[in-house]
Amino acid sequence: MDMKIAVIRGDGIGPEIVNEAIKVLDRVCSVYSHKIDYTDVLMGGASIDVHGTSLTDEAIETCKASDAVLMGSIGGDPNTSPWYKIEPSKRPEAGLLKIRKSLNLFANLRPAVLFPQLADACPLKREMADKGFDMLIMRELTGGLYFGERKTVTENGIVTAIDTLKYSETEIRRIAIKAFEVARARKNKVTSVDKANVLDSSRLWRKTVNEVAEDYPDVTLEHMLVDNCAMQLVKDPTQFDVILTENMFGDILSDEASMVTGSIGMLASASMNDSKFGLYEPSHGSAPDIAGLNIANPLATILSAAMMLRFSFGLGNEADAIERAINKVLDEGFRTGDIFVEGLKKVSCSQMGDLVTERI
Repeated sequence: MDMKIAVIRGDGIGPEIVNEAIKVLDRVCSVYSHKIDYTDVLMGGASIDVHGTSLTDEAIETCKASDAVLMGSIGGDPNTSPWYKIEPSKRPEAGLLKIRKSLNLFANLRPAVLFPQLADACPLKREMADKGFDMLIMRELTGGLYFGERKTVTENGIVTAIDTLKYSETEIRRIAIKAFEVARARKNKVTSVDKANVLDSSRLWRKTVNEVAEDYPDVTLEHMLVDNCAMQLVKDPTQFDVILTENMFGDILSDEASMVTGSIGMLASASMNDSKFGLYEPSHGSAPDIAGLNIANPLATILSAAMMLRFSFGLGNEADAIERAINKVLDEGFRTGDIFVEGLKKVSCSQMGDLVTERI
């Protein structure tokens, strides 16, 4: 298969971890007789340095002309980076919102998996960690508070900020369909998370999800209020399969779920539209404090590349090969600094990439 992939290396540790993912993808191509045409695209601080803005229209067109996008990380230290002294609409994170909207990436898939080799890193009780868990958070990505109307005004001499939470039935229905389809390929359970006891948007969310569920009688649906879900994630994460929720709730819950696994450096993500096109990136940030030190964990980015092969190209065997290779490396006791414990073998970012590549 011939694949066209736009590559956004980004900022901080982004170039380092993307390099390792590409190394693994190239090995997959060699073993399974595929070909990848990579096109580099600037975004975030790297784009600001060259173009004065975090994402150009030309960059968006390059991504649209590709089959998928592989991304590292975006942004720097807001307290010290000159990127945060320019107007907000041109800052690194503005590029993220722009690319999601421009590419219609409304569905964010974030797996939260506790690898058995990393049970010691899990902050939960040992008996819970030993069970292991494998859930996926399906977050609506282009609606809600983050994209609603906003303004700051002065009313009666008092400065007042207003953010608008808005969802249409169409936006809810399409993300719900994605969740049920993914659940069918997993354990056939969807937990829809809302705040329907308070918010009109959540009441519409629950009503629409119920309607979609009628087309998936083989998938179990349960509803859960977001505050209860936050509690249940740390009480018993094994109860979840696919968690379906809106933009802000998903942002918060996916970060909580990532820390339950013990290291955000192990967590991949995909942002997809209504076709097979997707943007694939690790769940963690740019970690500017360790950029250039060759100590970052590239496994989340490598796992994101595996998701890309699986979801955008239908190459399940190749994705399985990458995941098996990672498990072999962990079984053999190799760890980057973020998941290292005494008695194991500490390796660098590039060494971890080499080890995974060699086992495919």
